[in-house]
Amino acid sequence: MRLNRRTLLAAAAALAVSGTPHAVRAAEDPAVEPIKRLYAKFEEALKNGAGDLKSRLAIVGDTLAATFDTPAMVRTAVGPKWKTFKPEQQEALTEAFGKYFVTLYANRLSQAAGGKFEIKPQSEEHGPNRVVSTRVSNKDGDDSEVDYVVNAGNKVQDVLLNGNVSEVASMRASFADPLKGGADGLLKFMRERTDGMLAAKVSPRE
Repeated sequence: MRLNRRTLLAAAAALAVSGTPHAVRAAEDPAVEPIKRLYAKFEEALKNGAGDLKSRLAIVGDTLAATFDTPAMVRTAVGPKWKTFKPEQQEALTEAFGKYFVTLYANRLSQAAGGKFEIKPQSEEHGPNRVVSTRVSNKDGDDSEVDYVVNAGNKVQDVLLNGNVSEVASMRASFADPLKGGADGLLKFMRERTDGMLAAKVSPRE
């Protein structure tokens, strides 16, 4: 009887040990990791209040650029017209969009000063992609659900506000009028919006 008990205890210990690596791997969801790094930078930028836009950009700019698949995002936001543009136009638009997007998010970040960022530890399947769910609150306690659509390369290709408002779809709508002027019209629009945010004394709520 004693031998059987020891055997059972040994088996239980073996199961516990063998289960540990699986728990570690689950906790280190590769789709979640870039969002953790991004939010860590957000918290660093807001540690002493919102500060000014250029200061926030200095802290979060590189991480934002590394986290988001901006080339894929601009192609989707432009839509079918993208294929009609020359390679040099596509290149210029991709560069301008990257700067515009990073500046836009660093600008919006001021609204979360004094709040907190919470990340669900496990992502969920969303077609060929994964969705990382988070909750962002401001200093008044008002919060929003912010979900990140992460592709197979663990890059964010869209952001969903409160589960259904697509960032890329919203940009596509805002690009409709500038695109009437072709690639040059959209390029001018993004550059002017970027310069406007950087020049503003008070960050506009976009």
